[in-house]
Amino acid sequence: MTLTHGSWEPTPAARWEDAFLSGNGHHGTLTFGDPNDDRVIVTHHTLVRPNGAEHARPPELAAELPALQDRLLAGDPTAAEAFTDHRPLQWVQPFHPAFRIRLRRTAPAEPHRYRRTVDFTTGETTATCGDWTSKVFVSRADDVIVQHITTPDLDISLDHRLPGAPADLAVGHGAVLTPDGALLTLRARYPGGDRAYTGVTLVVATGGTTALTLPGVRIAGARSVLLLTRVRRHTGELDVTGEQRALAGLPLSYDALLDRHLALHRTAYDRVALDLHAEPAERALPGSELLKRPHSRALLERLFAAGRYHLLSSSGLNPPRLPGLWTGDWDTAWAGAFTNDANVNLQTASATAAALPEVTEALASLIHRQLDDWRENARAVFGARGVVAPAHTDGESGLTYHFSREYPLHLWTAGADWLLKPLVDHDETRGAQDPRTAAALAEVARFYEDFLTRTDPDDPGGHLVVVPSYSPENRPANASWGAINAAMDLSAARHALRTAAGYHPGPDADRWRALADRLPPHRTNADGALAEWARPGLDDTYDHRHLSHLYGVWPLDEINPYDTPRLAAAAHRALELRGAENDSAHGHLHHALIAARLRDGHRVAHALAQVLDGDFFHASLMSAHYPHRDVYNADAAHTLPAVLIETLVHSTPDRLVLLPALTPALPSGELRGVRTRFGAELDLAWAPDGARAVLRPHRTLRVELRTSSGDPRPLDLVAGEDHVLTLGTW
Repeated sequence: MTLTHGSWEPTPAARWEDAFLSGNGHHGTLTFGDPNDDRVIVTHHTLVRPNGAEHARPPELAAELPALQDRLLAGDPTAAEAFTDHRPLQWVQPFHPAFRIRLRRTAPAEPHRYRRTVDFTTGETTATCGDWTSKVFVSRADDVIVQHITTPDLDISLDHRLPGAPADLAVGHGAVLTPDGALLTLRARYPGGDRAYTGVTLVVATGGTTALTLPGVRIAGARSVLLLTRVRRHTGELDVTGEQRALAGLPLSYDALLDRHLALHRTAYDRVALDLHAEPAERALPGSELLKRPHSRALLERLFAAGRYHLLSSSGLNPPRLPGLWTGDWDTAWAGAFTNDANVNLQTASATAAALPEVTEALASLIHRQLDDWRENARAVFGARGVVAPAHTDGESGLTYHFSREYPLHLWTAGADWLLKPLVDHDETRGAQDPRTAAALAEVARFYEDFLTRTDPDDPGGHLVVVPSYSPENRPANASWGAINAAMDLSAARHALRTAAGYHPGPDADRWRALADRLPPHRTNADGALAEWARPGLDDTYDHRHLSHLYGVWPLDEINPYDTPRLAAAAHRALELRGAENDSAHGHLHHALIAARLRDGHRVAHALAQVLDGDFFHASLMSAHYPHRDVYNADAAHTLPAVLIETLVHSTPDRLVLLPALTPALPSGELRGVRTRFGAELDLAWAPDGARAVLRPHRTLRVELRTSSGDPRPLDLVAGEDHVLTLGTW
């Protein structure tokens, strides 16, 4: 492990938030690394606690939609507040931890020569103290948590008693001896039903003796101990014997299991790297010390590496939740949900450019499992064919039921386009269209065919209107939350219809493009800013954490300085006027992503500084939602790599922009292995006196090259032939 591609601490974690992380997109671990009383908290993407939401359905409101549209178009600013079935706010099922594996030395030793590390290249968390060593990783190959401990005497148990664990959780323990050690089980059944989860740990001792000390076991005189752990969500009873056989059928060797895992994990992690020529002495610091130097290039290097590592580790069955794949507390903020109206896409923003198709596939997996529910949302709320995505999901249900007067999220129609955009980017990168993405886009287009039927009586151009329309999670200064022609809704509808047409040439494409052309343009308000609502008379509310109205800038390419300079200037003015509201990390980094697209490096630097100076990162290098490490949340950790890449490289299917928003914090460096949307890998090296880029195209085409020198230049690429660029000459 190089110090850029990992982190270390000189003491065990005192808080679960500081525990080092491992994961494979299904199972996750948080490892404290205490040599006398170690704890490994186990999580799994499927673990959500029943809270009534498992029975929730979308509101049946379609019959009332025409009347609502009439009232809004007639000028009633509060009409949408009555568009509800008057249910109370229902949160999605909350994400929670499974249990902790507890390992206590029977003869405690004084810590000396202590060090704990996390190696991003392997996914291992390791702690050493004298002759004691503990190593943990979560296998991408075998979907199992693997732990290896070297100490002769050890008590091992599975313990569900984590903060916030419900008192009425029905918990049963099991421990039986096996020829090589023991099998430990912990079964937890949620109250009021037969839904449960079970953890199974196979204990394999090398040497010594194993004895039952219910609910766990005691190992005495062993040379080493191997633990293999899985968690299963189920109803009724789990076939524990079958789980035991499956674990026992794996190679009972840490090194053999690690080799199988590395073929997947290391291959993915090593595709992209960032080197900012940081000081070696700073690179050698523990993470907690490096975080005290918020302007250090070594910190940016490590956070970039950690962000890609944590993003990869939390993506598999699903993309990352609000806390990624990890929590040590049953009371997760905002239910630990997948929050679709901002956070999921921000966290996965680097997936395409940072060469992590595993993340895009995890997002696709979540989407495609829920399309039936998205169809039900379209039918129930809007009386339409096609699909509408919910603003929140627990990973089980994709139905829209989380909404209230202040958060009328059931009115949000842009979600499907927003969530499918990364899948489209991935298709562009690889030069092939996924039929699943094509099918989903067609369903989005069909929704808009049914929904976009009203025109604005006050518009002499006869444009269609998006009504009702919602800009997450904001409201006009002079109207209620449900309004008309939110900028995000307009951009999403145009993009979805035109993108679907590109995937489906023929009569459908002609009809969808014609529908997109009937949507109104964006509006510039009296402040010279792109208005959050294109409908005249709806005033902007500037101090807000979300930047939904600038969706056309990022992640879309609808508004940019090259093709639409006037709109880009209005978008830049809107960005200048936007406040930070509650200083949430996602707001700052969303701001930075948009600023990078608008070539404003100073604004990128300011937004980054708000996060780096704001004490948002734990010693684990996982982040918080608010400053001063308040509320464990993966937004900053996972989004930061995307921000750094966007300052250095931006691509579309027909354009390459080099160093669009370079900040003073990045005077020189090397970015290796990024993917472009026109099908080339790119290595970039830059310094104050110039830059050099090497492109490795996978297809032959001409793209437009943009640099800080101004005028665009054509760039002809030939598949299989490296193309070298030196800034200033082509």
